[in-house]
This record gives sequence, C-alpha cells and structure tokens, in this order.
Amino acid sequence: MFGIPGKQAVTLTPKAAAQVSKLMTSAGHAGLRIGVKKGGCAGMEYTMEYVEETDPNDEVVEQDGARVMIAPMAQMFLFGTEIDYETSLLESGFKFRNPNVTEACGCGESIKFDTDLAAK
Repeated sequence: MFGIPGKQAVTLTPKAAAQVSKLMTSAGHAGLRIGVKKGGCAGMEYTMEYVEETDPNDEVVEQDGARVMIAPMAQMFLFGTEIDYETSLLESGFKFRNPNVTEACGCGESIKFDTDLAAK
C-alpha cells in the first residue's frame, strides 16, 4: 500500500530472520504480524502476533525463510524499519530501528511518530 516498487517495507537482519523462521517452524504458524497501537508513555507501541493466514490487506515481507506481515494501519508508520533480534544476559527480543520515530521512552517499549505522518 505505502511501498516503493522494488523496496521492501521493512527489512530483517539475519538474526531476526532466523528467529522469525524458527518461531514459524516450531509452532506451525504462517508468519508474524507486526502492527502499532496506542499506548505506553510515548503514545504508541509495537504489536506482534502469530498468524495462521495472511490478510489480503497485509504487506507481506519474506526474507531468508521468514514471513512478516504488516497490518494495514501500521504500514505508513513502519516503512523503512529494520527489525533485529538481540540477546543479552538479561533479555532477548526483537528491536525496531524505525526512521519514522521521533521520540521513545526510556524503556524502549513505547514510541512517538511524527505528527505529519499520522495525518497522511
């Protein structure tokens, strides 16, 4: 919907692609749907959920055996995002490097987008 021909809406690092692929295989899911919702101290939060089938309005990104679907209302907010998977001594999880984010809370779970982007 909001894409540029020949360019994926989001990209996955090799670690993120391996983790998504592993989750898809181990649980038998069709992929992982990514979205955004209102919430958190900065105003918006990322959402992730397993899906059994693709919604016709989803933007589908397939990379290195991983399938990520972007929910329709999130596509304009996520375009250009790189998704990584990081592991440390205390936690592991997906990290979003999103060029559309103007602010993030200290914990990194909540984000704020440019108000002009939401008006489009």
